[in-house]
Amino acid sequence: MNIIGPDALVFGVDDVPGCIQYLTDYGLNPANVSAAGGRFEALDGSNIVIRNKDDSSLPPAMGTASMLRKTIYGVADASVLEEVGRELNRDRDVRRLADGSIEAVDDMGFALGFQVSVRKALNLSGEAVNAPGAPPQRPANVPGVDPHALIVPRTLSHVVYFVPDAAKAEAFYTRLGFVTTDRFTGVGPFMRPAGTHDHHTLFMIQTPPFMKGIEHFTFHLGGPTEVMLAGTRFVHKGYQSFWGPGRHLFGSNWFWYFNSPMGCHVEYDADMDLHDGTWTAREANASADTSQLFLFQHREKWYPSGPPPGPQRAAVDH
Repeated sequence: MNIIGPDALVFGVDDVPGCIQYLTDYGLNPANVSAAGGRFEALDGSNIVIRNKDDSSLPPAMGTASMLRKTIYGVADASVLEEVGRELNRDRDVRRLADGSIEAVDDMGFALGFQVSVRKALNLSGEAVNAPGAPPQRPANVPGVDPHALIVPRTLSHVVYFVPDAAKAEAFYTRLGFVTTDRFTGVGPFMRPAGTHDHHTLFMIQTPPFMKGIEHFTFHLGGPTEVMLAGTRFVHKGYQSFWGPGRHLFGSNWFWYFNSPMGCHVEYDADMDLHDGTWTAREANASADTSQLFLFQHREKWYPSGPPPGPQRAAVDH
């Protein structure tokens, strides 16, 4: 089944104005946004949708603190949509919505949608690196850093769930053609659907049932410099860093996580590994050493003449 990846995440939130401001400051483009909420798009059209938690159009809440109401996956074409519908219809109700998408619930109780993908093809350059012994990626007189660069998230990368039964959840997504790329022993799988080579678009973490819901989501940026610059700007706007910046081991992606008013963490990431069917999944115990290759701490700017005067903002380490 040619499922490409998540097209959209739909939230029912307590603080609609705060979420609107947060996603706008994060760098997504507001679309059809009003006091009732709206859609916030990356460059390829993948998006986050915000609604008030009492909006009757939303799927039911999960009965936990999670504000995620629905994950919408994009598929390659209408024939794949029908294939997904037939598979799901074997053992659960599948609804056909007015917009042509289908809706069901996975084995953990997460509402899922499937639609012909809204993602637009992008033709953009990535971060270019010059290294001794390799042909230059940036020609002479082209600086590698622009402090005023406009940074817009490119595409919705992945979503991470807290689930009460990771093995059962993994079996459900395997039915839909997802493959486990790597695994944390006793924690959960990093999974990718058939329509992408990204290391993962879904990671699941086993937790007690009362924690069930979304842990974080992230959008891909154009490279590690964009992660560092976008994250620094976000901190300066007053948002609280949770974890990072750093670089993961499984997936190799650069990361920086932040707290959010959506009841989950929100990440910037870049430069994720790609995998195909010849890859053999790795397995490791989850730890600080296997979760990140290295981790930085955000601090106020200073240079070797000394730190800035006054109390330093506490660095966040996790």
